Amino acid sequence: MWEPPKSPYLVPFDGSFRVSRAPTGPPDGAPKKKDKKRELAELVAELDSLQAKLNADNRFSVLLVFQAIDAAGKDGTIRAVLTGVNPAGCQVFSFKAPSEEELDHDFLWRVHRAVPERGRIGVLNRSHYEEVIVVRVHPEFLDAQRLPDERRRGHRLDALWRARYESIVSFEQHLARNGTVILKFWLNVSKREQCQRLLDRIEDERANWKFSARDIDERKLWAEYMTAYEHTLRATSRPWAPWYAIPADDKRFMRMCVADIVVRALRSLKLEFPVLSNDAREQLRKIRRSLQAQMKRDD
Repeated sequence: MWEPPKSPYLVPFDGSFRVSRAPTGPPDGAPKKKDKKRELAELVAELDSLQAKLNADNRFSVLLVFQAIDAAGKDGTIRAVLTGVNPAGCQVFSFKAPSEEELDHDFLWRVHRAVPERGRIGVLNRSHYEEVIVVRVHPEFLDAQRLPDERRRGHRLDALWRARYESIVSFEQHLARNGTVILKFWLNVSKREQCQRLLDRIEDERANWKFSARDIDERKLWAEYMTAYEHTLRATSRPWAPWYAIPADDKRFMRMCVADIVVRALRSLKLEFPVLSNDAREQLRKIRRSLQAQMKRDD
């Protein structure tokens, strides 16, 4: 069993996590801008090499889960960390409101379909955690799910969230037992920084398309979202599927932290290119001699 990379941002497994104590900015002594850029580039280059081994080794898959409030930087982080990695070895799924087909299944169904096969890195931009974060803030969304016990309200909702946490923990443990390395990142942006980024989207015409008036409505529910994140991370950070609460006010630092954790997790798997048997090597030598003879005849 692999061990989660150590980090000051690793969410404890004992349920003691508090959003109010989680930093949104880099610590004192963090690398300077040019150093963060250089380190990220080095990490991405190593990640590309590790992904090639992951594919050849063919024992593990890697699942990266990203959750965050609007404008925290999920898209940019995914792009920055995976830029330079062989696209044939990666797959990214973005989850929005569930379709009618998805609503006709349990809440984990659409995510299970997106789990990467062995040898690949899969990324979930939002995920099954929407069902215990967004739906917790907006319980009216449960009406469309047509659960056996409809219109759950009040204290009965607490039982629903607990049941979903249990389902998520069991689901992720099942994946881990079958070779999926799960790393989950909550990009923890401050309310002030989120406000600035929303303003930037309005002021930059090229970014206007990213802005939605709904973001402002959701911003009014900041406290409710922070409560949902706190409960969720406390209930579902486990050694086989750890959460990392990454400071997101500084984008370069955030991306560097994510890349560092992913790289160290892959290193710990001790991936190797397959070693051929003596018979297979002898077969390759015969094929090489045959190809060399053909080249001489072609000359």
